[in-house]
Amino acid sequence: MAFVNMEGITLHEINKRNENTMSEYIGIEFIDYGEDYLTARMPIDHRTVQPLRIVNGGAYCVLAETVGSLAANLAIDRTKFVAIGLDINANHVRSAHEGNGYVFGTARPIHLGRTTQVWEIKITDKNGKLNCISRLTMAVIEIKKDERGFNPPKV
Repeated sequence: MAFVNMEGITLHEINKRNENTMSEYIGIEFIDYGEDYLTARMPIDHRTVQPLRIVNGGAYCVLAETVGSLAANLAIDRTKFVAIGLDINANHVRSAHEGNGYVFGTARPIHLGRTTQVWEIKITDKNGKLNCISRLTMAVIEIKKDERGFNPPKV
């Protein structure tokens, strides 16, 4: 089981945590999770497309980092550690066009180590066709007791 930090946490709480962030601004919404995956969707609209009216590659990266980063933090003890992005790459496989609803990003762990994690995020269209595949490396950092003002969020 990848997620050690999910007991009592709902999708509503996860989405609430993302209020007033880039995720909320571009419409990312967490919609599903299981033992070893977390899924979010992102609208294909004026906030996420480029001038050709297809999803901007940077928007794919935002979706991948958003879902992968949250998944990484659900896989650690947040009273002792925090996971932050170290590296992301993305291969854009197929275009998704404005007006076609949403793309869906699903993060699954590849490596869950003591100091690093590697996540694969597959981004698909409404028909399950692969649009983008991303790999996200996260650094797992111990929260020092003397760090003032840092109060890790529930998720």
